[in-house]
Amino acid sequence: MRLQLTAAVLASLLVPSSGDAETPAPPGPGESATTGPASTPIPPPARRIVGRFHGELGTYADSDHVEVLTPSVAGEVEDPTAGWSAHGEYLVDAVSAASVDIVSTASRHWTEVRQAGGAQAAFKPGNVGVTGSGSFSSEPDYLAWAAGGSGSVDLAQKNVTLLWGYAYGHDTVGRSGTPFSVFSRSLARNAFNGAVTVVMDPATILVLGGDFVRERGDPSKPYRYVPLFAPAVAATIGVGASIDEVNRLRLSERPLEQLPLARDRYAAWARYLHRFSRATLRLEERLYTDSWSLRASSTDARLLVDRGERWLWSSHLRFYGQSAVSFWRRAYTLTDAGAPALRTGDRELGPLWSLTGGSGVRWKGGRAHPTGWAVGADLDLIWTSFLDDLYVTGRFAVIMSLVWEVDL
Repeated sequence: MRLQLTAAVLASLLVPSSGDAETPAPPGPGESATTGPASTPIPPPARRIVGRFHGELGTYADSDHVEVLTPSVAGEVEDPTAGWSAHGEYLVDAVSAASVDIVSTASRHWTEVRQAGGAQAAFKPGNVGVTGSGSFSSEPDYLAWAAGGSGSVDLAQKNVTLLWGYAYGHDTVGRSGTPFSVFSRSLARNAFNGAVTVVMDPATILVLGGDFVRERGDPSKPYRYVPLFAPAVAATIGVGASIDEVNRLRLSERPLEQLPLARDRYAAWARYLHRFSRATLRLEERLYTDSWSLRASSTDARLLVDRGERWLWSSHLRFYGQSAVSFWRRAYTLTDAGAPALRTGDRELGPLWSLTGGSGVRWKGGRAHPTGWAVGADLDLIWTSFLDDLYVTGRFAVIMSLVWEVDL
């Protein structure tokens, strides 16, 4: 997750606004909405449109010989007085890979470019707000788009906010170099979410939420081949078995991956934010399950500390763990009945855990908002342990990013 909020911004979110101080009283006898007493004209409140620009250059590299370079830009414009805002972003992923999965299928090193973007517009002139958004992603063999909307309402003098939303997504999966009209698979996604935000005190916010996603279609990878073994041999295949060992013991049959054509995902999460005098703490817990019997939990903690007027330091710690899907097998077998109907070589569907730790820094230059700017850098180190997989038992990854932000 990219870190884009400064501690000062978080602090402003944590302190409830005093609506009485900024909302004019209703007109009394002899007054109108634009004048006080009939003899004293009052000019209408001035509006100011605020703009922001965010640029980032991110890099990813891991011990499985996968490298990604991601430049991205984002912009936002809003009128706080009128209650509207618009946001847009665009990024490019340049991927270079020679992972063990590619080598195991006798494929060569490959490179690929992905483009993605999105836009969002929101309008909340009072206690009720609406938001609409859309996104797209394009690769040589994959095309995805999504659109959705959400609504929110403030209650209890803005100390409680209810949020609900829906989005529809459609993915088209193909083969590189082959037109979608010749070969393609579709995956449709309906996503529902809801949350409640509670201002517990002037420095503390608690958010509780849940998500439900209904997927229908074939998400199987058209390049992923699954090795098969005789039943007696499969029992001897150990965790992390090498490519040479697998090729020596497997049968000649090697069918493509086949995943279920339906998946229902469920998640419940909680987020806690607290503003200290010079720091902001953010804690998040997420529980997940789905109809493939995968169970997962992620715990995330972030601490942002102000150092004077211009410096902001952040630290990040995250733990994630999951069980395997119900049809997961380290070594699939071929019997008289044939190959298993469901099979996968995707280690992300097997049992695993990962630990992420990192830090970041921001330096704020220029004058104060709304004409300030900032530059920064973030670094995350990730270790993932695969508990029941061929080829790989662990993966070390590094994520680095350079960030620049401008308030216009």
